Amino acid sequence: MYKIGIIGCGKIAQVRHIPEYMANSNTELAGFYDLRQDRAQELATKFGVKAYDSYEAMLKDPSIDAVSVCSANHTHASITIEALRAGKHVLCEKPMAITLEECEEMVRVAKKEERFLMIGHNQRLTKAHRRARQLIEEGSIGDIISFRTTFGHKGPETWSIDPGKNIWFFDKDLARLGAVGDLGIHKTDVIQFLTGQKITEVMAKIVTLDKKDATGNLIGVDDNAISIYTMENGIVGTMTASWTYYGKEDNATVLYGTKGIMHIYDDPTYSITITTKEGENIYYEIDKIQTNDHQTASGVIDLFAQCLVTQESQENSGEQALAAMKAVFASVESSRTGKAVKIK
Repeated sequence: MYKIGIIGCGKIAQVRHIPEYMANSNTELAGFYDLRQDRAQELATKFGVKAYDSYEAMLKDPSIDAVSVCSANHTHASITIEALRAGKHVLCEKPMAITLEECEEMVRVAKKEERFLMIGHNQRLTKAHRRARQLIEEGSIGDIISFRTTFGHKGPETWSIDPGKNIWFFDKDLARLGAVGDLGIHKTDVIQFLTGQKITEVMAKIVTLDKKDATGNLIGVDDNAISIYTMENGIVGTMTASWTYYGKEDNATVLYGTKGIMHIYDDPTYSITITTKEGENIYYEIDKIQTNDHQTASGVIDLFAQCLVTQESQENSGEQALAAMKAVFASVESSRTGKAVKIK
């Protein structure tokens, strides 16, 4: 049984990490830390474990085997690196970190310390995305020519553990990245997973169009991001992330191939639909994509537990996540300069 510490006790910890660790037979919750000590203590009392005065104190505890880093974006790198150096395995929430250099250092330290580093990219683990990749590899739509992938909802201010317009997601110092880091990273990772190709060039527009803070001013981070991605083999497509979809959530991907078109999570009933070049429609009823209002098991915690048990690296490693983060940072740079950015 692996003892887990939770660093950051906000919404993502409470709706995903805590219940999923509890449901896994190989992990046991052992302690909590949060900037809000009352929040950590409340959870510690509820689950009969320890509330730590600092995350450093948790990392010094030899009984803790691994930690989930669920804190604000700007702390991901520093806490993760300190945890790795303390001999803990780490599951870090997305976005991995706020600079490319931080991401690279996290990967380097994990390798040096021989610890597992996993990032919470859950979309590649959904049943429909995994089935879609299999169908693509089987040639169901031929060679992929282009794609569009989208993740948009009405914003994090109603979902956060402290709802309202003063949430840390809107603070540039704490979050650094807005919709592009919160939602765009998911679709960036999943399009690389589906195509089996890495992104090599980016042209992007990352803007703040509508979302306002408590003072009525536009928030300090982006609320919309639109990127044109070019893949290794020449596939070109768009990735859109938005916090201003003030209606139904959109979490769909469409792939256009030489033999047909595949829609993923674009239909209320069928998680995958394929229309062939000859006009035949093929439907797959597999699962439903999770939404802010309807959370389902992510698979990330189970995968992390599998790492701990087998002592073998799995998907969603820090090194794998780095490829997606490079595209996100390239999008930011492209939007700033107005030029296409090539990814090394």
